[in-house]
Amino acid sequence: MTALPAALAPFAGTGPDWWSQLFDFRDYGALLVLLQNSILAGAVLGVVGGLIGVFVMSRDLAFAVHGISELSFAGAAAGLLLGVGVVEGSLVGSIIAAAVIGLLGSRARDRNSITAVLMPFGLGLGILCLALYPGRTSNKFGLLTGQIVAVDDPKLNSLALISLIVVVGLFVVWRPLTFASVDADVAAARGVPVRALSLVFMLLLGLAVAVGVQVVGALLVLSVLVTPAAAALRISASPFWVPVLSTAFAVVSLVGGILLALGSSVPISPYVTTISFLIYVVCRVSSARQSRRRRSRQQLVGTPS
Repeated sequence: MTALPAALAPFAGTGPDWWSQLFDFRDYGALLVLLQNSILAGAVLGVVGGLIGVFVMSRDLAFAVHGISELSFAGAAAGLLLGVGVVEGSLVGSIIAAAVIGLLGSRARDRNSITAVLMPFGLGLGILCLALYPGRTSNKFGLLTGQIVAVDDPKLNSLALISLIVVVGLFVVWRPLTFASVDADVAAARGVPVRALSLVFMLLLGLAVAVGVQVVGALLVLSVLVTPAAAALRISASPFWVPVLSTAFAVVSLVGGILLALGSSVPISPYVTTISFLIYVVCRVSSARQSRRRRSRQQLVGTPS
């Protein structure tokens, strides 16, 4: 049994051995080899989440991500129930939600209202499908919180293909989408097809959410598609470094979370979300310190000798 740290020794024997459930690295090498598909899937999702998260933040779509994830969960649960495949069902649910939000939610108020309507419907539909599903409970729970052993070779290939489509699509529309995200009115006046770009991006976001649900679950996909980009924006405003940092933060959160989850009996999502949150906190504290230093220098420069 894994020994408790000295600081936690007074709590030994007072309840379940939760420390060994969270961190137990016996047979870690063998597990690392067996679950290399999950690690690869996490790295792929980190690249997708880091890149698309930049536009999620600039276009104020964090709430929409959550709405799409609920429909993705409903589609995955329906696919599990009907036997058509979890990935296929998740894709259908995500694309439907993204298309509805993209077509009907051109304004932020309309988009938030539509998202708020879709979220409980998707969650309720997904719960209904899982309640009717006669299979193992772990399959049901994994759709919500992620399942580290769920990525086999066919699923990894599917996730890699979907991720490639998202990344290529983002690079194709990167410049006009950046322009439209900064100032949609000026972009439209310059001839940029703002509405068409918005719909294309929503469909790419739907695909990215479908990939994220397969790894971290529907409830916590925001930690991959929102938090890394939010952290990057705290310490940089560069159009080059923000996506680079966002991608790095997402990959570290996912791969690091999966590596920690290998030695535990709990889902991967608590580890991924904790690492992602800690990165955000560090970036926020660093940003606050830099702001204070700039103000101090400005005050010194402005002080008469």
